[in-house]
Amino acid sequence: MWKIGSIEIKSKAILAPMAGVTGHPFRVLCKEQGAGVVYTEFVSANGVIRENQKTLEMMKFTDNERPIGVQIFGEDPAILARSAKYIEETVKPDLIDLNFGCPVPKVTKRGGGSAILKDLPLMDEVAKAVVEAVSIPVTAKIRSGWNNGCIVAPVAAAALEDAGIVALTLHPRTTKQLYTGEADWSLIAETRQAVSIPLIGNGDIKSAQDAKRMLDETACDAVMIGRRALGNPWIFKEINEYLETGKVPDAIRLIDRVKLCHRHLHMEALSIGNFRGTNYIKKHISWYLKGFPGASAYRQRLYSIMEFGYMDAEINKIIEELEADQELANFTYREEGPLFPNVPNSRDNY
Repeated sequence: MWKIGSIEIKSKAILAPMAGVTGHPFRVLCKEQGAGVVYTEFVSANGVIRENQKTLEMMKFTDNERPIGVQIFGEDPAILARSAKYIEETVKPDLIDLNFGCPVPKVTKRGGGSAILKDLPLMDEVAKAVVEAVSIPVTAKIRSGWNNGCIVAPVAAAALEDAGIVALTLHPRTTKQLYTGEADWSLIAETRQAVSIPLIGNGDIKSAQDAKRMLDETACDAVMIGRRALGNPWIFKEINEYLETGKVPDAIRLIDRVKLCHRHLHMEALSIGNFRGTNYIKKHISWYLKGFPGASAYRQRLYSIMEFGYMDAEINKIIEELEADQELANFTYREEGPLFPNVPNSRDNY
């Protein structure tokens, strides 16, 4: 048990906000598997104050997702403060998270995301404005800096704590790295020495053992899981069990992956409609159905389907085939190689 402000968190593994991925159904699945905190997809502060319909939809959640945070991005302190206040009063999440870490050019070219790490006085102004505007805890996520010549994480972290930020997540890659190279965990350890607020480590956690190693090596309070959760919400359960018992849980059977994918389809259809849900689930299919003999053929059977009823029937058929082939149904694997590619931003966050 640890805390963000007054919020008690039951797990040291939390779900990262990911554009085009961490919608309501996926958050629920990760929460069921033991994620301590979940976040909405990051939303534009400008979109919030304009009450853009797509932006408002992305912030909807249910009580079984709590504690939940809404992550916002932008570069104007006044607009970010107004949007945070609107979110607190209208959406009523448990916390507001400031996105000072997104490296994507469509965000940074406007001065948002990790671009603000080039202007720490502005970052400080934004943080103070948002903290003063709301009564719920405000947290932030940062990167190590803009490039290798501008590593500012420890200094930025200390400034954010002084501004009233109550917890901080650090992804120790630079903006210019995007998701390439290796995350420098030593920078998490250095930043841990610079602040007294909870510090959450993020980057290159591929397994429960990696999570334990990051906690041990950096003294961070929790770990944030992003790309390794794709098609694998069980990672939160695995981390929790490994931290508690020291034993690596059994890998998930293929048939259980397919069944969860099937349930995920139905959840997406209920959340955003049959047509949108059917097409939205396809990216998740590519993550759920991989790493086993004939995986490509199974995926291709589903990629071309456009209607919910046909998708539902085809996944049911795959489940029946697996039930008739127990060897394949019981096939297990764990991702051991590189993390999945950068998550495509398939939704318009503006």
